[in-house]
Amino acid sequence: MAGRQHSIDKLLRLTPEEAKVLAIKAKEAGMSESAYLRLLIDQKPNDYPEIRKMLKELINEVNRIGVNINQITYNNNTELYSKEDKDSLTAYMRKLNLEVKKVVEQIGN
Repeated sequence: MAGRQHSIDKLLRLTPEEAKVLAIKAKEAGMSESAYLRLLIDQKPNDYPEIRKMLKELINEVNRIGVNINQITYNNNTELYSKEDKDSLTAYMRKLNLEVKKVVEQIGN
């Protein structure tokens, strides 16, 4: 949005509740109300702060699970793999799938 000149004024009528929601969402995003509305018009899902936050949390969770999977794989390669490791691996993969599914449902396909 930087570098563009905003030269056209538009009148927008909102109910008091809509104005309150707009003010809250713009503040949560750290943006002015005008910038927030322009963001919504551009419809770039990757730009939405909520989506960036969800994706960051998902990446962190995947990284934590990945470390655990690497440890289990190492134990398997050194022939220290146990039934508990297999159960843990299955649980981690299930958790990973649930986290991805939750983010996909919130963001949409």
